[in-house]
Amino acid sequence: MTPAERFHDVYEDCYPRVLGYATSLVGRQVGEDITSETFTIAWRRMHDNVPHPTLPWLLGVARNLVRELRRRDALRYLFAAEEAQRLAGGAQAHVSDIAAMVTDRHIALQALASLPQDDQELLTLIAWHGLSTKEATQVLKCTTATLAVRLYRARRRLEKALETAQASEAAAARAVGTPQPSPHCEGAPA
Repeated sequence: MTPAERFHDVYEDCYPRVLGYATSLVGRQVGEDITSETFTIAWRRMHDNVPHPTLPWLLGVARNLVRELRRRDALRYLFAAEEAQRLAGGAQAHVSDIAAMVTDRHIALQALASLPQDDQELLTLIAWHGLSTKEATQVLKCTTATLAVRLYRARRRLEKALETAQASEAAAARAVGTPQPSPHCEGAPA
């Protein structure tokens, strides 16, 4: 297989996931630029035997490009996270109450945005981008043991942030007079 043929296969296979990853970090427009630059680097390095599997290496390149960009610009993560979730729409849950779905999504994004950036990146690599822990270690350039500890701690911090965001949302709903479910069972004496 020639380098051009290999590049074509890699591009076809990995482009949507690299775009999704870059977009989750910096938004759609800049994510497209980062993705283009990532594949330009891959094209130049194709004759140097780009590692297999290629996706973790490409995500590592994209990550480095984003870090370089962040040194120059300060961007908000929440917007990027919302855009990434929109792009990852293939795994949408069927929820009968759209208002509840929107509220749950808002609470989850609010909790995610409250975490340190390293936690946000790790959780989105695993949850939204579907990387295995082995692939994530390649992107983040750390050992499997380090990743396991970081992932455990990030998940615990996310759980606490979700509890805080849910409590905040419930307090806000009570403040504006939104009806809350009754603590009593239907038909039971109060």
